[in-house]
Amino acid sequence: MWDFSIPRSLSLMGQTLPFILFRIIVYAGIAIAYVLVTGVGAGIGWGVGAFGDADFQGASTFWGGAIGLGLTAGALYFAREYILYIVKAGHIAVMVELLDGGSVPQGRDQISHATEVVKARFAETHVLFALDQLVKGVLGAIIGLIQGITAILPIPGLQNIVGLVRAFLRIALGLVDEIILAYAIRTRSTNPWESAQTALVLYTQNYKTMLRNAAWLTLITWGLSLVVFLVMLAPAAAIVALIPNAWSAGGLVFALIFAWAVKAALIEPFALACLMQAYFRTIEGQAPDPAWHSRISSVSGKFRQLGERAVGWVGARRPSGFSTVRPGGATQ
Repeated sequence: MWDFSIPRSLSLMGQTLPFILFRIIVYAGIAIAYVLVTGVGAGIGWGVGAFGDADFQGASTFWGGAIGLGLTAGALYFAREYILYIVKAGHIAVMVELLDGGSVPQGRDQISHATEVVKARFAETHVLFALDQLVKGVLGAIIGLIQGITAILPIPGLQNIVGLVRAFLRIALGLVDEIILAYAIRTRSTNPWESAQTALVLYTQNYKTMLRNAAWLTLITWGLSLVVFLVMLAPAAAIVALIPNAWSAGGLVFALIFAWAVKAALIEPFALACLMQAYFRTIEGQAPDPAWHSRISSVSGKFRQLGERAVGWVGARRPSGFSTVRPGGATQ
């Protein structure tokens, strides 16, 4: 049915509790920032609207809240590198160590330890962020490539659900960029660009197995997210009631924000732990298929950019006390 263990994934979350708590703090802070700034914006809009009639005040309240929401999103856009580097990549680093039977420090030392591992692989935040953006670009091409393969299958009516297939692929491949980072960390690669190319080829040449696992995880994660969203509607509506001239769309927006925060803090690391197990188990002992390398190169300029950057990469320092790990998990 699937190639991962749910109890093992829950165990990984328990063993990385410092990072889980860190994620909760970060994403709860983001959700609170959205609510506060949106509420302040709506309040300012309501005050400005006092100079006009009721319709004007309602419109100015709405636009005040919308501007507050947009400003918060803009501010967080500039923090995305930090979130990727410290929160996501750091959590991946400690989960990879534990999956391979290693041990990691507890408490705040776990976060410091993970940061050192990430720095050793990617040197600076901009390197990891640039790599992540290129990988996401390649995934767009891979979606088209896989969709093209499925389109020629002799399945009646398949052409009528092409849009649905593409939408599923986008959701199913949503965590693959983090799987690519996990591969680089697990193999102790000194060239993240080359490692990303290899990991992408290994994922794509096993796309049937990986999409089967991703399909189950998509159902699980989005089902849980829907439950969280429904639960969050009540507190979101209570918060909206505090906004002057209550913002009609606020309850839905805030519930979505709260649900996203819970998904990012708790549901995504669970799904990532599951997908890492499936990926590492599937590629065990495999080498990248040159034919798949050529296929991806032919449809993705960003994949070719990864190769170009791999050639020019000068490497990063190796942290003391770390061994090299082959894709199969053996150390050397």
